[in-house]
Amino acid sequence: MTIRVIIVDDQAMVRAGFAALLSAQPDIDVVGEAPDGRRGIEVSRSTHPDVVLMDVRMPEMDGLAAARALLDPPVGVVHRPKVLMLTTFDVDDYVYEALRAGASGFLLKDAPPADLISAVRVVAAGEALLAPSVTRRLIADFAQQRPAPRKDRSLRLKGLTPRETEVLELIARGLSNQEIADHLVLAEQTVKTHLGRVLAKLGLRDRAQAVIFAYESGLVAPGG
Repeated sequence: MTIRVIIVDDQAMVRAGFAALLSAQPDIDVVGEAPDGRRGIEVSRSTHPDVVLMDVRMPEMDGLAAARALLDPPVGVVHRPKVLMLTTFDVDDYVYEALRAGASGFLLKDAPPADLISAVRVVAAGEALLAPSVTRRLIADFAQQRPAPRKDRSLRLKGLTPRETEVLELIARGLSNQEIADHLVLAEQTVKTHLGRVLAKLGLRDRAQAVIFAYESGLVAPGG
């Protein structure tokens, strides 16, 4: 199946470069471009892409506001694309809020071409693109800025089994599936199964939201 993509970035050269790279892939079709968030929403609503590559900082409407609009659309709009945020820095001020809004992850603009192509495929498949190293940076940011645990979320943790809780904690600490498997002496596929159950029970979209949930619930304390 062909993955439909639109690129939203205020730099024309970035849009052109990404479009050329992605269009050269047999399973990816670039169906639109936009120079700002407001236009990006319009293009997404008309082309129904599977994945939106969304720059974080743009004029008119930034990527965070646009991501919120796409992922929590008004009544009558049923299309919800996957959103992959593009940023210049490892952890942008907007990234945490973008992930809370439902973005599937983020990618550095200077990432190697192969990483961009892989990112689009990963996000289109329903996975989160949040590398363990980036997760750790996000956690450090969280530790400095985020509020006290939310009681409603801590109560929802009670629906998890001890093993599922353990897996969620390790995910929040930035471990990859393979690292969790090694730590718990499990098969990697078993870890994936536990993660799937955690997401289903907590009503979370992907790994990125699982990390945020773990911190907002108080399961993991920043710096702990």
